[in-house]
Amino acid sequence: MESGTQAFQQRSLSVKLWPPSHGTRLMLVERMTKNLTTPSIFSRKYGLLSNEEAEEDAKKIEELAFAVADQHYKKEPDGDGSCAVQVYAKESSRLMLEAIKRGPTVKDEEIADKTSIHETVFDISGGCRAFIDAEEAEEILKPLREPGNSYTKICFSNRSFGLDAANVAAPLLSSVKQQLTEVDLSDFIAGRPESEALEVMNLFSSVLEGCQLRYLNLSNNALGEKGVRAFGALLKSQNSLEELYLINDGISEEAAQAVSELIPSTKKLKVLQFHNNMTGDEGAIAISDIVKCSPALEDFRCSSTRVGTDGGVALAEALKTCTRLKKLDLRDNMFGVGAGVALSKALSLFAGLTEVYLSYLNLEDDGAEALANALKESAPSLEVLDMAGNDITAKGAASLAACIASKQFLSKLNLAENELKDEGAILIGKSLGEGHGQLNEVDMSTNAIRRAGARLLAQVVVKIPGFKLLNINGNFISDEGIVEIKELFKSSPDMLGSLEDNDPEGEDYEDEDEDEENADEGNELESKLKDLKIEQG
Repeated sequence: MESGTQAFQQRSLSVKLWPPSHGTRLMLVERMTKNLTTPSIFSRKYGLLSNEEAEEDAKKIEELAFAVADQHYKKEPDGDGSCAVQVYAKESSRLMLEAIKRGPTVKDEEIADKTSIHETVFDISGGCRAFIDAEEAEEILKPLREPGNSYTKICFSNRSFGLDAANVAAPLLSSVKQQLTEVDLSDFIAGRPESEALEVMNLFSSVLEGCQLRYLNLSNNALGEKGVRAFGALLKSQNSLEELYLINDGISEEAAQAVSELIPSTKKLKVLQFHNNMTGDEGAIAISDIVKCSPALEDFRCSSTRVGTDGGVALAEALKTCTRLKKLDLRDNMFGVGAGVALSKALSLFAGLTEVYLSYLNLEDDGAEALANALKESAPSLEVLDMAGNDITAKGAASLAACIASKQFLSKLNLAENELKDEGAILIGKSLGEGHGQLNEVDMSTNAIRRAGARLLAQVVVKIPGFKLLNINGNFISDEGIVEIKELFKSSPDMLGSLEDNDPEGEDYEDEDEDEENADEGNELESKLKDLKIEQG
């Protein structure tokens, strides 16, 4: 059987990285257009660009960035173009941020309208978490009484409403519900007896029934099935939701089925988050029914939800309808190899994927290889790859390295708590060596890496402009290796994470002779891989 190293060498090619192909340039324009038209913290502050304006800006940005990078390349014509790629990416990011902060162009006829717009967000979540009584509710909710107010978003998070306070809030919410588009009721019944909490939820639900929301957050309320059904009137009246958050809500199998049953339409849903629940396989199957009917989904989170292989396969099948997906977070479930392989078939459909979190899923080498191979052929704009804690060895590292090598926009890589050892670490390190100008964080902690692998990783990342953090803690690096690595980072010590949990002896070292033998093997491996060329997909 060929080793992971040999497999990776056989399918690696040396290519020029500059100039980018016409297709790559068009892909960057499309990616920037999507970013400029996607709601974010910046867009809420500066405004969201229209599709037409965003596309026009993206084309101009790409042309300017290309011109700057091409000039850079012409000064170094004998290079492979990796520096030009870095300049291209950084200049694109800088100009795009400027466009976002500039905001949409305001037409003359819109200026008069804007001058009459007042505060649109009513938020009482600041300060310490606290109960709120009727008297305080009267005072704190007073702005909602003002005639002609323009509130479109309310946030009652971090304030625990009892029935008396809820009765004060109800008529005020009723008076503004027709103008509301965003409602945040996360963590708003903390510490209340179940019977009172259900009454409060029923009251808020009935008052808000019929408002046309794009955003609804009911997280951190320990809902369970009873709580979900208490919000039934509100949920049943929603046909235009774009964002739904049910995080840390005790969403069991029955609660998940209730959510699926109550919401009449999720065709416009872009964000769906179910983190930290007790959904299990049957609950995941109910969630998959929601996902199937959400073709516009861009951000799906179903992490820490006790989902096993059957539920994972169901979610993977459902996700095939979500071809616009940009962010996928399935961390901390019990998928196993079977669900990992099923998910790989869905990943191949996600051309716009930028963040993928697949840590602690029991993927092992076979599952990890299937996912890495799928990602290599899709997701050209991938920025975050997290596959920590999956028992991946050097065998699986070969496919991972080939995938990583093709991702020039990668900014964060997390492969912590696997079993990569030196061979896998060197494969991964080599894959990061060219065309990764945006990379700023690598976590390879707790991988039984020794001196050779750690040194290679350090040598690669220390040369990347703008790199922020290498975490190789919890490995088996010798004292001499630690000295070497710290010397490499002497001019930028903050880029090297803590090494306090490193074990220079190593759990699998039986004596000094074996220690020296392993170190020699690592050095020989590094030497063999020294001139390895990385394929750029």
